[in-house]
Amino acid sequence: MIDDLPLVLGAFWLTIRLTLASALAALVLGTVLAAMRVSPLAVLRGAAAGYVTVLRNTPLTLVIVFCGLGLGLVLDVSFSGSLSVNYLWLSIIGLSAYTAAFVCEAIRAGINTVPVGQAEAARALGLTFGQNLRYIVLPQAFRAVIAPLGSVLIALTKNTTVAAAIGVAEASLTMKTLFERHQEAVVPIFFGFALGFLVLTLPVGLVFGRLARRLAVAR
Repeated sequence: MIDDLPLVLGAFWLTIRLTLASALAALVLGTVLAAMRVSPLAVLRGAAAGYVTVLRNTPLTLVIVFCGLGLGLVLDVSFSGSLSVNYLWLSIIGLSAYTAAFVCEAIRAGINTVPVGQAEAARALGLTFGQNLRYIVLPQAFRAVIAPLGSVLIALTKNTTVAAAIGVAEASLTMKTLFERHQEAVVPIFFGFALGFLVLTLPVGLVFGRLARRLAVAR
């Protein structure tokens, strides 16, 4: 089994890449959605609310399969001539779109912690809605939701295993391959991969928890 170590390490490296790329895209999209949720324009609020409601109540497996088969095969969306690379990017799209709904709700909760008087004072000074969000509201909102965003990142790390549904060779698909090769060592293989995910997720919770305590906004 020691010969399979490079395969395992490569699978976890792919999991890390999936997580980081999806987390960055989800943070950007989730922030935009949160801004739309508190927008003075009803059409933007409705669009963002509809997006969040649909994605939060749709199984992630369906989202990933739609991205891989619906976008990749039926609609012929392509990012690379390599099938494996193309499915990797399609998985990132699915994970990002799904996770952005949860990021949006976390940030919106943070926005609700900002005193209304501060936003009103900013408007009285002549700041636009966008400037108010950028300079007054969002900086405080992000500091208030560091811990929830950490929980979303941990969930995203574990959710990357769903990418196996369209053949992305991340950790869970590699574990399945090792099960088939070493049927006599199924239990040790499982605990080895479980330990790998623990190594990935536990530090995230500790770091985000510490940041949340250090950067908490005093009320």
